[in-house]
Amino acid sequence: MPIITEHHVSFYDTDAMAVVHHANYIRWFEEGRVEYLRKYGITLEDLMEDGYVFPITEVRARYLAPGRFDDTVCIETRGSQLTKAKMAFTYRVFNKATGTLMVRGFTQNVFTHRDTGKICRLPAKYYTKLALAMEDEADWLETEADE
Repeated sequence: MPIITEHHVSFYDTDAMAVVHHANYIRWFEEGRVEYLRKYGITLEDLMEDGYVFPITEVRARYLAPGRFDDTVCIETRGSQLTKAKMAFTYRVFNKATGTLMVRGFTQNVFTHRDTGKICRLPAKYYTKLALAMEDEADWLETEADE
């Protein structure tokens, strides 16, 4: 199931053209990703305390419609790929009031040792939770396809 995170667009989120600055969508992807992990019982604090970090190795965004000051946007986050060394997410950001799709996005993160920065395999403590998340995604997509 996708995780929906709401964000109220602040004035500082906008640029001189009075629209949301493109870099903010990347920040909002992070908000969605953090909530996605939290839903499955994983916090970034727990990962870091156990010696793991989760850096981004790839990010893409396709901008479709502008956001503006005072809009409420919804960030839809889904897990799309998982191995013991990396995870990918897809995003859709849309205007809550109008339903207008504003941005489609993608990020890929790798699991690394906090001290060395080297890519590592995620221990079962976390991998099992993320594998469950991916099963939930697959079940949800199958249900959506049937409807």
